Amino acid sequence: VSVGDDYKIKVWDYKLRRCLFTLLGHLDYIRTVQFHPNPSQFPWILSASDDQTLRLWDFNKRSCLSVLTGHNHYVMCAAFHPSEDLIVSA
Repeated sequence: VSVGDDYKIKVWDYKLRRCLFTLLGHLDYIRTVQFHPNPSQFPWILSASDDQTLRLWDFNKRSCLSVLTGHNHYVMCAAFHPSEDLIVSA
């Protein structure tokens, strides 16, 4: 999975060397993205953006599950807690 200054999240098949699909929704640069640590149970991607939001995506449905707000400036990083139902962001 990759992100960039084009406001897009791209999910890749690295063996085929091609983009499988693109997720759209952020309104500014995306700073970070990661898969949930247990993707077989939770097929989720977490992203953080300069649009001051975090977004939780379902990569099987290719849709946004939730937009998390509360930051007053860029969200530079975010991560899933490895064992609890928590997300940390800064």
